[in-house]
Amino acid sequence: MHVVATAGHVDHGKSTLVKALTGTDPDRLDEEKARGLTIDLGFAGAKLPSGRGVSFIDVPGHVRFLKNMLAGVGGVDACVFVVAATEGWKPQSEEHLRILSLLGIRHGMIALTKVGQADEELVELAMLEIADRVAGSFLEDALIVPVDAIDGIGLDDLGAALDELLDNTPTAADLKKPRLWIDRVFAAKGAGTVVTGTLTGGLVRVDDEYTVLPLGIDVRVRALQSQHTGRTKIPPGNRVAANLSGVSHDQLTRGDVLVRADQWHVTRRVDASLDVLQSLDRPVSRRGAHVAYFGSGEHSVRLRVLGPDTIDPGERGFVRLHLPVGLPLVPGDRFIVRESGQGVTLGGGEILDVDPLVAAAKARPDRNVDRVIAERGRVDIDHLLRLTGERREPDVGNWAVAPREIGATIERIRSAVDQAGPLGLDLASLDDFERAVLDTLTDLALDGGHVRVAAAADPLAEHSFVDQLAAAPFDPPDPDGIDRAELRELVRRGAVIEEGGVYFAASAIDDAALVVARLLEDNPEGITVAQARDAWGTTRKFAIPLITRLDSTGVTRRRDDLRIAGPRLPAL
Repeated sequence: MHVVATAGHVDHGKSTLVKALTGTDPDRLDEEKARGLTIDLGFAGAKLPSGRGVSFIDVPGHVRFLKNMLAGVGGVDACVFVVAATEGWKPQSEEHLRILSLLGIRHGMIALTKVGQADEELVELAMLEIADRVAGSFLEDALIVPVDAIDGIGLDDLGAALDELLDNTPTAADLKKPRLWIDRVFAAKGAGTVVTGTLTGGLVRVDDEYTVLPLGIDVRVRALQSQHTGRTKIPPGNRVAANLSGVSHDQLTRGDVLVRADQWHVTRRVDASLDVLQSLDRPVSRRGAHVAYFGSGEHSVRLRVLGPDTIDPGERGFVRLHLPVGLPLVPGDRFIVRESGQGVTLGGGEILDVDPLVAAAKARPDRNVDRVIAERGRVDIDHLLRLTGERREPDVGNWAVAPREIGATIERIRSAVDQAGPLGLDLASLDDFERAVLDTLTDLALDGGHVRVAAAADPLAEHSFVDQLAAAPFDPPDPDGIDRAELRELVRRGAVIEEGGVYFAASAIDDAALVVARLLEDNPEGITVAQARDAWGTTRKFAIPLITRLDSTGVTRRRDDLRIAGPRLPAL
């Protein structure tokens, strides 16, 4: 399936041509029918001679409705450019051609209409003029098909030419990131809110959940149609009518967009290229009131030229656009800028950066992903995908990292380890990225929540405090003068046992259990704390923590004021 837009000057027969090809009158408004003038977007579909389906977007040709034309051509694959043989090239012919070029459309054909009302010489002159006008544009080598929809002249030729055109026109790519710019909203009787648009980026299914931006409203797709046929799923590159639940039709407007919000970077500021039209009579600067067209929406923007103060007609420059609302944009999206006061198209271009960090005076935007990474130092690869549309394999952990950032981080970690105490650097002092970098370093080791040089001797292997505790197992010294971090690590390792604020050697607990085992062998009915204290040759200060430890580990069990054998009492 392809989506094709008509384009051309007002009253050159675009709508009549679409009706002749599809059997559907794209002029749906009463005012359009009464005036014989296309005011808003019209839609129709047909099967071509090959059996290929095609959807048409019929755009208004009158300059007063140019913003409606812009709302319809953003997501199309190709165009049928319409010029009437009776009138030839006109002002809106020129403006529509420039807009299509600025939006990046690269495939099209030309329909020379109303040939039944013109003699052969006039037709030939019109074809020569068209060839001259489209020279240097994407339509330079396009086929020109003479046609008259009223008299039925050339319609078969036009259908065959469309087939040939679309044979060489790529279809929309499935990037697994559906985006539907809404170009029409209405309430259908018995169904509720319905929106239409040209689907790009990915598949949409019934029961899918989306967010409407910039409103931030969550919705569910209740039903889908394409080409007036109900569907359970529709791939990208199709016209879509989606029945939505969770939102009222009067909350939505043209220019809103359906996306999965977690797949997109929603931005209110972009850096972009801007190709200024050669026909403009003045350079583009930050002065004036500007309107930009993204997708199907029209937005007042603040424009700042990057680098020089102005961009001359026919030249390309770079601009920063400040949007009034957040939109889900990605580098490569195209846009048009107009001067709203005088209603003049200034130019158009391509979005290069959806989250510019560098000050406007120094910004040099492009679509280089390495630039985006370098400016940030490191970027989560999922966020990088939203920023650039490109997926990278992570360099460290889940991050794409600039080389200088990896080097600086390694140096920072090693310096911190060198400056840490004998135990090493507390792992908790490192952030997630630093921990991921640490995992790549073979010269540093992680032990007990601390990072130290792997080849360094263990500073706690023969700690003097452990020797002091072992020398006085049941009358241990206080840990005065002992580094608290070292003490905690000795406890974590199990070399030192802490109970009730008192510290014992691990061997002292084992020795205490043996003493109690001998006492219980002679007193199977149980022993008192005083008996254990005397057998240990210590004071109550140490006896209470010792017996508490034995209770907690199952060596003994408490029965009233006595201790009896527990399941882990050592055998003698």
